[in-house]
Amino acid sequence: MKKNIHPKYYKCKVICNCGENRGVLFTTRSTVPEIKVEICSQCHPFFTGTQKIVDTAGRVEKFIKKYGKTQTTDKK
Repeated sequence: MKKNIHPKYYKCKVICNCGENRGVLFTTRSTVPEIKVEICSQCHPFFTGTQKIVDTAGRVEKFIKKYGKTQTTDKK
């Protein structure tokens, strides 16, 4: 095998951005030392039973603006 062609692997910490967990969700191995996720089991609506809007970056509005059809009513 060729040497020095594989990426370096780190012990990777997976952290949630919700703030509920004040630490690491779990540890794995990856090419980056830290991964931040948007939602975890502590803040996901399925596990908490509360309604929460997950769209933090306006993705739904962006999608509707780009692909959504305008609602026109043509009455004859």
